[in-house]
Amino acid sequence: MNNQPLRIAIFTSLYAPYLTGVSTAVHQRVRWLLQQGHEVFLIHPQINDKYPEYIGNRPMPGLDELKPFPNFSAYAFPTQPLIFYKSLPQPLHYRHWSDTKLLEEFQPDIIVVEEAPQLRGFYSLYLQGYGRPIGSEYAKRTGTPIVSLFHTDIIAYIRYYLGDRGFNLIRPILPFLVKQFSEVYDLNLFPSREQLVKYQNFKSQRSEYLPFQGIDCQKFNPTNICYDPIPEDSRPTLLFVGRITAEKNVFQLLEAYPIIAAKIPNVHLIVVGRGPQEEEFRKQAEKFKSGVTVWGESHGQELLGLYARADVYVNPSITENFCTANNEALASGTPVVAAMATSTSEQIIPGHNGLLAEPNNPMDLAHQVITILENVNLKEQMSQNARLSILEFDWSACMERFEKKLYEVVEKSKKLEAIPVS
Repeated sequence: MNNQPLRIAIFTSLYAPYLTGVSTAVHQRVRWLLQQGHEVFLIHPQINDKYPEYIGNRPMPGLDELKPFPNFSAYAFPTQPLIFYKSLPQPLHYRHWSDTKLLEEFQPDIIVVEEAPQLRGFYSLYLQGYGRPIGSEYAKRTGTPIVSLFHTDIIAYIRYYLGDRGFNLIRPILPFLVKQFSEVYDLNLFPSREQLVKYQNFKSQRSEYLPFQGIDCQKFNPTNICYDPIPEDSRPTLLFVGRITAEKNVFQLLEAYPIIAAKIPNVHLIVVGRGPQEEEFRKQAEKFKSGVTVWGESHGQELLGLYARADVYVNPSITENFCTANNEALASGTPVVAAMATSTSEQIIPGHNGLLAEPNNPMDLAHQVITILENVNLKEQMSQNARLSILEFDWSACMERFEKKLYEVVEKSKKLEAIPVS
């Protein structure tokens, strides 16, 4: 590509050491852009002593991996814990720091905002957050293009926590809110076709599908079985990796487990992660003794080994948006059984690389797992298909598409008359 490198400012609501799929994706995205020679200014959440100590001690790839690049700079904006989830950050109000001043100093060619609703304060019902759309003031004054990357299915979260009755009560105002969020940006990118259609039906503006949410298929692969942390355990293994929270439906794993164990007596469920409901989850898991292991967090080669050794990856969540953990399992050659949800059917092809279960139905989830474990030939074929099915979402392919889109947006903006900073 003969295009000149871009100056890219990236605002993100989440980054290491806050452990989420967004954090991992942002790090991969920034590193790839730096490797291509772009100048990247990363504006990310600060870690401070208001958070649990274990968060700051996580061995996650982060700033230390990016600082050696001469074309990298960063700013940690002030934060406080999310009132409903103490291990995740919310930015302080714009009275405490200025996105506009940061951008005036950097003078980007383009602004990228990852997880804009969380930065704005939507997750705290506007009790916290920046108080205005991040980056929009500078973008409007200078004519600098600004792009939003959609990560979390907010509408699914609302429906989960309010239930159908509560959701139907507030449904009439959701198109107004979605329109308000999206019309601030020149482009809103969705990694899932199904999610795009869903949000367009809720009046999302200037929205497009772009598979920007990739994974490192070299890092996640079946040969990682050499890192198996429990090689002496020969039991059939079920794996879940994610936050132990209500919206992930993790307790449905414990409802499904005895149904599976009745057919596969020595089956072993491993749950990797932490979260606000971890204590209660551990307490309920105790009745299954060694049948269920609540592993805690896992990183590096240990996590790679767990993905590769698992016989089936099980995901009961119905609030996912092109779930990263599903992709990591598939890249590791592990079939996935997941609850049917928007975007999940774009990852899981029933009978090919996994199976889909009825949402919020632990019995059906269990039966789909049993179907795979009882059929050795089916499991073997799914394992072979799993990795092949996800290669198109390798980071290099996704980022080449993303880079091309950035150039398109910048080129389009050059044709518009910029409003100079006063």
